[in-house]
Amino acid sequence: MATTVTTSAQELVAKCTAMASDLLRLSAQHVWVDYDAEADVLYMSFRRPQRATRTVELDEDTLVRKDGQTVVGVTILNASTRGPGGIVRRAPRTKHRRRTGCVR
Repeated sequence: MATTVTTSAQELVAKCTAMASDLLRLSAQHVWVDYDAEADVLYMSFRRPQRATRTVELDEDTLVRKDGQTVVGVTILNASTRGPGGIVRRAPRTKHRRRTGCVR
């Protein structure tokens, strides 16, 4: 049974595959990712509901959400300008809010 996959779908799968090894290195069993393009903020949650009791500011664009000693989420401000290793790059223009579900 052959199924045709569009070029855009193939590109999406290639990006997800490239990201998979990084996700597997996280100690979390689940990862929920939400991106607000209007605010350019990326939210990563490692449990739902997050129920963080405190927030630690790593730098002016990175917040770590904790419940006791457990990290339950990370918030990245100006997310589109962040590259590998925290390298700042030019922000892409986008108008959509992208939301993804749970990654297992």
